[in-house]
This record gives sequence, structure tokens and C-alpha cells, in this order.
Amino acid sequence: MGKLMSSHYVHAGAGKAASSWASHILATLSLGIPLIGAQLAQLGIHTTDVVIVGQLGAQSLAAMVLSGQFFFTIFIFGSGFSIAVVPMVAQAYGRGDVVSVRRAIRMGMWVSIGYTLLTAPLFFNAETILLALGQKPEVAALAADYVMIVQFGLLPALLFAVLRALVSAIGRAGIILYVTLAVLMLNAMLAYALVLGHFGLPRLGMIGAAIVAVIVQWASFLFMVVYIETREQTRRYELFVRFWRPDWQALLEVLHLGLPISITVLAEVSLFAAASLMMGKIGTLQLAAHGIALQLASIAFMIPLGLSQAATVRVGVAHGRGDYPNLMRAAISVLGIASAIAIAGGIVFYSMPRLLSSVFIDASAPEAAAVLDFAAPLVVIAGIFQLVDGLQAIASGLLRGLKDARIPMVMALVSYWPIGFFLAWVMAFPLGMGSIGIWLGFLIGLISAALLLCLRFFQRMRFEMKTARV
Repeated sequence: MGKLMSSHYVHAGAGKAASSWASHILATLSLGIPLIGAQLAQLGIHTTDVVIVGQLGAQSLAAMVLSGQFFFTIFIFGSGFSIAVVPMVAQAYGRGDVVSVRRAIRMGMWVSIGYTLLTAPLFFNAETILLALGQKPEVAALAADYVMIVQFGLLPALLFAVLRALVSAIGRAGIILYVTLAVLMLNAMLAYALVLGHFGLPRLGMIGAAIVAVIVQWASFLFMVVYIETREQTRRYELFVRFWRPDWQALLEVLHLGLPISITVLAEVSLFAAASLMMGKIGTLQLAAHGIALQLASIAFMIPLGLSQAATVRVGVAHGRGDYPNLMRAAISVLGIASAIAIAGGIVFYSMPRLLSSVFIDASAPEAAAVLDFAAPLVVIAGIFQLVDGLQAIASGLLRGLKDARIPMVMALVSYWPIGFFLAWVMAFPLGMGSIGIWLGFLIGLISAALLLCLRFFQRMRFEMKTARV
């Protein structure tokens, strides 16, 4: 039945007129805004944790940052397989193929379970790994205690990411935002109570933060399961009926598509980790300024990141239908929206770099003026950074909607490391440009990624539309 429906959509879609630009913009925003909001709320959860744990002292805060990076690195690699489920579900939904939607979600959850089991030894040996990386013993011990508990939040976090694919594809992304906002409030309340010892509860410190993190991850997943199982539109997919039944073709597709996505995402994350290490070699004040500019850029990046997820869904659904006119309009619409927002944000960054930077540092601190002097030009560069980083994120999302991940992985890796990292190092050290050189090098790397990935998408579409006409 699924194949018959697929055939119908391909032939019907090939000659279909594109919907109006206004309808595409509205559709992109209706899907993208909840996803952007969810990303910002997720960032809020992390920020809340850092602020509350910071009350325990510098050593606990350092351990929190260290353990957070440890967990995040493992999670972000595993999330590539969850991201791979999104275009699989979107294309199957576009074809009207209920069975393939179920198989993609179910096998995505299988891979998440398998990944969690495979990475368990890393968590159990966290202290040994951190010491081998040159971390201070007392901080490594604290971080390892946190990681030993927080590892039990990895599985629900990955499963939640898989289930997001279904609600996004069917146009119910709002639930993702509502769940994340609810969890943001739950996290703040529990962290305040268990970490600092309020409401008559014991002061558990870092251990309390780890327990709260696990509770929050499981709450997110269970909220989503309840939603899916209590709504007729989602319950019909029967995701948990005969859950143990394998579908090897779908499983292999999740692995085949997910691995290059995982490598790409990890390569970008590790690039910014390398930037912090390089900045630390220049000086402490420069590292603090870099942290401020990076935090501002990270907040701004939540917008194109949410739009990128919307792009994957919209392109995937249109591609599943064989509806190329609307696919192209959907792609151009999301690129246009992201560019307009990035330009507006860039103007703000350019206009008030010191004011924005001052939010992140106590103006009365003795070194505040020097840090702001270093931060201001970096924030200006971050304004340009927004546009190219946003474009490369959107282009990646568009290509994932076509299930195209391997060549984009190579393009991204070359742009991030041989171009971006190499130029950053050359400009910062041999050319003596310091912190500005690092940001300019990364900017050039991201420009390369944006150009290559956009070119790849439009070349793929030209080829597919030509093939469809034949």
C-alpha cells in the first residue's frame, strides 16, 4: 500500500504548481518558531544549572563545566542517529506510508538503546579519562561522581530526540516547546531544592544536580510518550506495538545516514572546543572575552538551528511526495527567513558590542574594562558569524531532508578543520593577530561550509528535478 501511495505522489507532485511564497513563509514559521523556542528553553536549562551550581563555589562550577562537556560530547555524537530519523519519517509521511514512519521511529529508538549500552564504559571510566586529559585530580573526581549518575539520563534524552521526529513531521512541533518549557521550570525548582538544600530537602550539591538532570530527561521522554499515546493522530502509528520486532533495512538506514551526521556535528562542536584551548594559550582575559562572544553567538545560533530542523522536515515531506516546485520554494523561504534574521541580529551586534558584552561580566570587577575591550571586536565578528553559520546550518538541514549526509560531511570537515582551524591558528600565532585571528579563521571556514553546502543542495535539486521530468 505504501509503495502504491508513493508512486501516486511522485507522479502527481511532479506537475504540481508551487504554493504561494506567503504560505511557505507562514508554514516555515509555524514549524520553526516552536523548534527555536525549544532550543532556547534547552539553553535555559543548561544556564540554570550552571548558575545554581555556581553557588557551591569555583571548584564545583569547574567540575560542572567539565562533566557537562563530557556528557554533551557523548550525547551530541549519539544525537546524529536521532537526527537521521527526521528525514526518514518526513519522507515516509510525505508518501503517506504509515508503516515506514513506524519502522524509522522504532529502529531509531533501537539504535539509541544500543548506543547507550556501548558508551557506558566511558562514563564508568570518566575519572581516568579526565585525568589522562590533564585535569586536576580534585575537579576530575567531582566531575566523575556527577557523570556516574547523569549517564542514566542519556537514553531518555536520545529517545526524546527520536520522538521529536514524528511530531515535527506531522506539524505538531508545538508540543516540543511546551514539554521543554515545562521541564525548564521543573529543572529550576528541583535544582534549587536538591542542589542548595531548600524546601526542607538535604543539600546534595553536585550529586543533587546530577539526580535532577536524570529526572528532567526522563520527564521529557515520558511526557512525549504520553502525548503520542493519547492523541489519535499519533497513536495510529503504533510505535510501541511489538517494539521488539526488528526491521533490518530501516535499522541500517538509520546507521548509514546517522553516522556521517554524528561525525559532522561532533566536528563542529570540537572545533569550538579547540578555539577555547587556543584562546587560553593567548591569555586569560582573551579567553574570558572569547567566552562572552561565544555565548552571544550561541544564543543567536538557536534561531537558525530551529529553522534548520524545520527545513529538514519541510524538504523531507515535499521530497516524499515528489513535489519539487514546493520543495524549492520551501528551501528558498527558509534560507530567506534565516538570512533576514541573521542580518538584523548582525546589525544589533555591530551597533552595541560593549553593551551586549557587559551583561556577562560584573562592571565593578577590576579586569572588566580590559575584558570588554577584547570582547567588543569579537562580538562584531560574531555578528557576521551569525549569517554564515546560520546559512551552513540551514543548508545542512536541507540536505538532510534529501537524506544526503556523506558528501556534506566531507565538505563540512574540510571547511571546519583544514580551512577554519588552520587559518585560525596561522592568523592567531604566526601572523600575530591574537584572538581576532582565531575568530576570522573560523569565519572563513564557516563561509566555505555555507557556500559548499548551499551549492551541493541546489546541484542535487537540479539533478533530481531533471531526472523527474525524464
